[in-house]
Amino acid sequence: MILVTDPDHGLTLREQQILYYIAGGLSNKEIAGRLTLSEQTVKAHLSHMTAKSGRANRAALVTYGFETGILRRC
Repeated sequence: MILVTDPDHGLTLREQQILYYIAGGLSNKEIAGRLTLSEQTVKAHLSHMTAKSGRANRAALVTYGFETGILRRC
């Protein structure tokens, strides 16, 4: 899977990075470790992402990532 960062997608760069790791099946704790963030910060980003995208959960966010081109299969 490839992450295609683009500010026109409506998500910040950090949110796009988190989306990439969600699509890879990582937990909030694992994402926090990879990005040197607190788990609470990852949760806050997820909350912002669901609000911006109109999606309700992690699976729907991953679908959003593929639909918008943020995520691509390699």
